[in-house]
Amino acid sequence: MKLYGIKTCGSVKKAMKYFKDKNIDFEFIDFKTTPVDIEKIQSWLAKVPMEILLNTKGTKYKTLKLKELNLDEAQKLAWLAKENLLIKRPVIEFSESVVVAFDEEKYNSIFKGSVKTTV
Repeated sequence: MKLYGIKTCGSVKKAMKYFKDKNIDFEFIDFKTTPVDIEKIQSWLAKVPMEILLNTKGTKYKTLKLKELNLDEAQKLAWLAKENLLIKRPVIEFSESVVVAFDEEKYNSIFKGSVKTTV
């Protein structure tokens, strides 16, 4: 499992704590040190809609005034690749799925079979 985000994001911190508390192994990929490219974003968009992946409530979206530009899907994709901080966090690649944002109830149903027991 891979967890994408930034270390300072509250939702990412919650997700990391959730997985650690449940002894679920994950690899953390920081957008600031390892940006994702357009191909990776397209693979996510094949599994989740743009409305879920693009964070229209975040500071970066507001600072760039993207709402005023009335972007089409291709332009939104280009912005996500150019500015990874526009991606709603965390993004989790799990099995063949992509899970976006932190939602403990959703996590409980999705990851319940992934708990690892450590000896």
